[in-house]
Amino acid sequence: MIAENDPIKILVADDNREFCALLKDFFQNEKDFDLVDVCSNGLEVLESLQRNQIEVLILDLIMPYMDGIGVLEHIDGYNPEMKPKIIILSAFGQENITQRAVQLGADYYILKPFNLNVLGDRVRQIARDIKTKKPYPTHRGSQPPTPAPSKDMEVRVTKVIHELGVPAHVKGYQYLRDAIILVIKEVNYLGAVTKELYPAIAQKYDTTPSRVERAIRHAIELAWERGDLDKINKFFGYTVSGEKGKPTNSEFIAIISDRIRLENKVY
Repeated sequence: MIAENDPIKILVADDNREFCALLKDFFQNEKDFDLVDVCSNGLEVLESLQRNQIEVLILDLIMPYMDGIGVLEHIDGYNPEMKPKIIILSAFGQENITQRAVQLGADYYILKPFNLNVLGDRVRQIARDIKTKKPYPTHRGSQPPTPAPSKDMEVRVTKVIHELGVPAHVKGYQYLRDAIILVIKEVNYLGAVTKELYPAIAQKYDTTPSRVERAIRHAIELAWERGDLDKINKFFGYTVSGEKGKPTNSEFIAIISDRIRLENKVY
């Protein structure tokens, strides 16, 4: 565990130069972080790990020459005392890739787009052992379930989606509310949105997963067309994304649930 006053030594690995520049500016402006190196491919990551003492590796899954999974496979053979903590970045990849990353020792999995302050908090949490639970266990039930959200948290979810301009009269409003609450209760759902999250909501409302997905998509589109732009920018305006525009269903659910989880200190 890193001492409270010691800066956290970070290695960033991503082939997107603009994205890396944003991360570099962010970490260099935070006193408790020490950005040791920035790499653009997996081979550079392995070389940097040999040269430097790294405490947290922020690793994109998609990179040239050697991807994130290849890096994890190499790191998996390291002496446990030499292994850095690992945060995986992805624009919401396939579930089997997520599962494989966790099997190979990833400590946290964060979706793009995301708020940089959220990433900073996650780095602090895993580096200082504030958070010990793996984000996506290979076998559901292998760890104790996350405590159910309080009534105040449920009220907060309702308030947020209402403030963002999601119309309360459309079906997607209730589906979206339930999806966010389910993810706050059990973050594993983010690794199985199509296979588990939508079916869980569909079962509750006696409908189909595809209808749940379409209704949530429609609700988000209405919010972007008619909602409060200031409130939307507050939650989504400073996120990092390769493409501009509305977030996907998964991105919307992930960003709101993560924001509320941080506010309520549910890790």
